[in-house]
Amino acid sequence: MKRLLSNDRPGHPVAAILLLALLLALAFAPFLFPGTKSMAAASRICIFIVLAASYDILLGYTGIVSFAHTMFFAIGAYAVAVPLSKGVDGWTAIIAGTIGGAVIAALVAAAIALLSLRVQKIFFSMITLAVASLAGIVAAQWRDVTGGEDGLTFALPASLGPSFRLLSEPFLGVRFDGRLITYYLIFAVCLALFWLMLRIVNSPFGRVLMAIRENEFRAEALGYRTVIYRTIASAQAAAIAAVAGALMAILLRYNGPQSTLSFEIMVDILLMVVIGGMGTLYGPALGATVIVLAQYYLQPALQAASDATANLPILPALFHPDRWLLWLGTLFILIVYFLPAGIVGSLRERERR
Repeated sequence: MKRLLSNDRPGHPVAAILLLALLLALAFAPFLFPGTKSMAAASRICIFIVLAASYDILLGYTGIVSFAHTMFFAIGAYAVAVPLSKGVDGWTAIIAGTIGGAVIAALVAAAIALLSLRVQKIFFSMITLAVASLAGIVAAQWRDVTGGEDGLTFALPASLGPSFRLLSEPFLGVRFDGRLITYYLIFAVCLALFWLMLRIVNSPFGRVLMAIRENEFRAEALGYRTVIYRTIASAQAAAIAAVAGALMAILLRYNGPQSTLSFEIMVDILLMVVIGGMGTLYGPALGATVIVLAQYYLQPALQAASDATANLPILPALFHPDRWLLWLGTLFILIVYFLPAGIVGSLRERERR
């Protein structure tokens, strides 16, 4: 296992336990947490782990602050959604769209990087924000292709539909239908992508990225073309984000500007990376889990707390489900205050001490 993960261990027993528990929970989610809502939450956790970890390659390992990562996420989603909505054969559209979306995203990211990475970091961030805003306008206005604000709805291959039965009888109370196949398709692809990212950041290429993050001028003086390395890192992260977008389109059976291209998703990605710990890959996995679970279950938990304290003063209003963002913000502040390097980053620092 140590060699499989390129000698990149979680770095602390608590982090290792949390990550192992997360892996087992996602691997057996349909059996441990049956139900449509829990399956949707587990699928989103898988997808956002990959999306946040791919952004960590830029932010945590290379020191690139980009606001265009959701654009690549959307490119992958549209690359699958557009041919499926036009009636292209299901699996052909999914496979070709995923590969094509990843290639297009990598090329766009490389072009942006080559044209912009020579400027100061803050100006590069502003350029990526402008490009992402332009992409949002194009997606909303190009109705013939993207469906505009309404987005695109499409059908998946029959084997991924809820009416498909792999086994005639349930096993351990779970039906082996198309939804289960869809979940394990998402889980398997996300697990493979996460392993690939671990191999990337722990390769000699990844060491150069970390050197660039720590001191770009020194890395340049040692003979490394920093712009080339940062461009390749941007292209890799964009391609992985595009594959995650394709998986999101498959999960939703729909794609539109709000589902993959909104700035709220970009904020969520930033929160996931910061909460989990930048420059760890494992950290964004935990951060993505925290954010997605909060989005799905924090409001019902607050509703239950509000009902339980209905006869007490102030508390019912404080626990009102509409205030879930307040509680999520409070959780974020507490994590940043007590774990300034994120969950995994702070645990690694304590282990080193």
